[in-house]
Amino acid sequence: MTIENFAEKLKIKFNNLDLLREALTHRSYLNENRGHKLDHNERLEFLGDAVLELSVTNYLYKNYPNPEGDLTSWRSALVNGEMLAKVSKQLNVDKYLLMSKGEAKDTGRARQYLLANAMEAIIGAIYLDQGYAVAEKFILENIVVNLNEVLKEKTYMDAKSYFQEKSQEYEKITPSYKLIKEWGPDHDKHFVVGVYLGDELIAEGEGISKQDAQRKAAKNGLEKKNWN
Repeated sequence: MTIENFAEKLKIKFNNLDLLREALTHRSYLNENRGHKLDHNERLEFLGDAVLELSVTNYLYKNYPNPEGDLTSWRSALVNGEMLAKVSKQLNVDKYLLMSKGEAKDTGRARQYLLANAMEAIIGAIYLDQGYAVAEKFILENIVVNLNEVLKEKTYMDAKSYFQEKSQEYEKITPSYKLIKEWGPDHDKHFVVGVYLGDELIAEGEGISKQDAQRKAAKNGLEKKNWN
């Protein structure tokens, strides 16, 4: 598996493959490979995030007459970490990602986070090497293509708001969230949060931030209550 193979999988003919190599280099890899000549991917991730958001926003604005609130929710569902990690898996980014031995052993939420960030970095690399039009085409073909599924499954809905709405409608209670457990170093924290109705624990959610864990708990709560 070479970087050339990966570029072919992306259907991009890179002028500078080092940009793609950098997009696939996690910070942890440099700690164990001091002689590595390229930087880690965080600057490309920063750039790719902006290109991704603009491309998705532009597509939604041009193709849907819906109000701003709808478009914002749909965009969030397309550019969030869960979606980007999913697209990364489809493109086998995992097989090419350069990371420390410790990171390589972690196949849980931390790996999802790495894959999502790598996808943004790859978009940044495509933009720098090929320009906006090619980056936009890549985004449309690999990320925006999931919009129909997002709309069908209603994954754009804010689970916390929806759970609160249904809790007040059916049980006349405003839900609360409590931290149940947290672990890991500062750069790789994990949280488990419970969503409660009164004193009753309805569901738990695990995430790489407290907010992420709350969203997961609300989503699991909706399923448990059959309020989807």
